[in-house]
Amino acid sequence: MPTLADIVGELESIYDPAWAESWDAVGLVCGDPAAEVRRILFAVDPTAVVVNEAVEWGADLIVTHHPLYLRGTTSVAATTFKGRLIHTLIKNDVALFTAHTNADVADPGVSDALARAVGLTGPLTPLLPSADDPRRGLGRVGSLPAPLTLREFARQAAQGLPGTAGGLRVAGDLDREVRRVAVSGGAGDSLLGRARAAGVDAFLTADLRHHPASEFVEEPGGPALIDAAHWATEWPWLADAAHRLTSASAARGITVETRVSETVTDAWMTTAECEELK
Repeated sequence: MPTLADIVGELESIYDPAWAESWDAVGLVCGDPAAEVRRILFAVDPTAVVVNEAVEWGADLIVTHHPLYLRGTTSVAATTFKGRLIHTLIKNDVALFTAHTNADVADPGVSDALARAVGLTGPLTPLLPSADDPRRGLGRVGSLPAPLTLREFARQAAQGLPGTAGGLRVAGDLDREVRRVAVSGGAGDSLLGRARAAGVDAFLTADLRHHPASEFVEEPGGPALIDAAHWATEWPWLADAAHRLTSASAARGITVETRVSETVTDAWMTTAECEELK
């Protein structure tokens, strides 16, 4: 039976912590390195519903994309929701591991999985390559197997991504032709300029703010924009991460059971759900 230390070693060989941004908090959050690991749950967010899912399933480890403590803490007292999560994890012998910006820039990483989910094929290249390795970096640029209108591509992207309350928002001429597309899992405001410079027909990302997006589409010649829920753009990575871990582990004679959480941890509710609260 593999130990937590074995699994952490495999994960860090796939998603090197050295690739993470200096402000990030990645790696093992809690857990005994000597503990045995049989079942691993993959999820985007370390929320209460995900922790409860892990406990009910009998998971020994949760691998999340988003950190629980991004800015650090001086207390894990159960007086806060994060402290309560830590208490629940420890009481049930469930470890927590995070791969965040190191998974964003990996080859393949978060944006590779997003690109495939929305139908991009062929070789994918980073939108913003890493300085030390041009194969890695933020975002990906790829092509559709055949041109689509923006309307058709947005519909295809919606079908390829998990559903959320907000769905997809589209800015641009719905009849324009789309061939080359840039994507970036998570917040993509900072890559708007890169998307324009790449000469793509559309840029799909998340968390685009009103003013940057409005000003961007006013400038002629740039790509159309498709804005999805943050959680939805990163969820496709979970299956890829689980597969890479099980494959790497199997090559070393290690067998683990993995599961991708399908629990939607996007923060927003639909208007219909809000009506039910009245």
